[in-house]
Amino acid sequence: MSTPPELLRAAVARLAPVLPLLHAMGEHFAGAGFELALVGGPVRDAFLGRTSPDLDLTTNARPDQIEAIVAEHADAMWDIGRAFGTIGLRVGAQQVEVTTYRSDVYDGTTRKPVVAFGSSLEGDLTRRDFTVNAMALRLPSLEFVDLHGGLDDLAARVLRTPVEPEVSFGDDPLRMMRAARFVAQLGFSVDPSVRAAMTALAGSLEIVSAERIRDEFTKTLLAPAPRDGLTLLVETGLAGIFLPELPALQLEVDEHHRHKDVYEHSLRVLEQAIALESGGSDLVLRLAALLHDIGKPATREFQPGGGVSFHHHELVGARMAKRRLSAMRFDKETVSAVARLVELHLRFHGYGDGQWTDSAVRRYVTDAGPLLPRLHLLTRSDCTTRNVRKAARLARTYDALEARISALLDAESLAAVRPELNGDQIGAALGIAPGPLVGRAYKFLLALRLDEGVLGEEEARSRLLAWWAEQPESSVS
Repeated sequence: MSTPPELLRAAVARLAPVLPLLHAMGEHFAGAGFELALVGGPVRDAFLGRTSPDLDLTTNARPDQIEAIVAEHADAMWDIGRAFGTIGLRVGAQQVEVTTYRSDVYDGTTRKPVVAFGSSLEGDLTRRDFTVNAMALRLPSLEFVDLHGGLDDLAARVLRTPVEPEVSFGDDPLRMMRAARFVAQLGFSVDPSVRAAMTALAGSLEIVSAERIRDEFTKTLLAPAPRDGLTLLVETGLAGIFLPELPALQLEVDEHHRHKDVYEHSLRVLEQAIALESGGSDLVLRLAALLHDIGKPATREFQPGGGVSFHHHELVGARMAKRRLSAMRFDKETVSAVARLVELHLRFHGYGDGQWTDSAVRRYVTDAGPLLPRLHLLTRSDCTTRNVRKAARLARTYDALEARISALLDAESLAAVRPELNGDQIGAALGIAPGPLVGRAYKFLLALRLDEGVLGEEEARSRLLAWWAEQPESSVS
């Protein structure tokens, strides 16, 4: 089908801010005897009315030749992707990547793709992941190239592969993860043949590195609406390869519905957490929301009379989250923060109708530390009951807890709570050298501070000496 001229004009118009640059680069490459085309995401997004942050260009020039052509026109240049045929450059504020026509395939055993350079734009487009990403604009002529019906698929909001999906995913299994990402980012569906191939080839994802899988999963989770992408990963078996704890949440629900569908509950908590975000997508919050109940399958017990319990699932889940996210090569800070939120997500339910003492509120704040704002959001998101009155009561109760926390923070600076005496002062008061005994004394004073609030240095010293008198070490110090 020929491209309607008005559609092409509209797409080109959306590229207006970068057209002078694209035209100039096309002229440079043509002058050196090479082809150049804008390809992939920037072309797709132009037809979708979106703006891509970077420009992806493809050419029959090899990396050394690309470098020679762009060197005098670039404000900065880098070749970190040279092994994959990519030279990056910056012209003004615009980031550009120029890649030699290529096809990436795995040899079936290693975790790294084998790079093979191609010789034609048509061949390059054929080996791309999906038809909506296999459209190009030749430069500088702006000739539109769509050999695989990408524009039709874009209009239908469906993902198909330029070649048989089994061949495409066999060349690069990570493309199956990208399918889930585009479903989450763009609201597309996958063609039945694509879904079938993903299901059949899910196991091949094992040859892809944990880092590449993590990056695609992260993009899916940070998308505007990740539920559909995550659902696709679970239903095709892909999630079972890299995040088996997620499909494991699909616990069978008994006929009397005495407990919730934990998988569906977790997806709803994720959606509710996203709705509460402010200031952009929060990876730590989203991971915690998705994984907060992963300890339930391992702790489920059926009680006499038909009840179901999940005792200590938050502690088990925290350990599971730490292991899994570490295996996926998330950074230590993210792993630690998510595990801590999973561990703390049930703490609020001990608050009841406000029976906590000020000491308990202080401990809640100090245990959460800098994660307190996220813990607020996670706790509120964890209410998925359909009972409107119960939901309203829980919201009011948490409002009251937040008000108490705010008041205590204002009065006592709990965000940076410390005992009134530091380590040196403790050592001087007790006449002991730095070491484990000072650490024990510090913990005693910290607990005292949390239980009773601000005491003042003199009272703290007096209480410390009384505590020390009861310690067996005091008689030999």
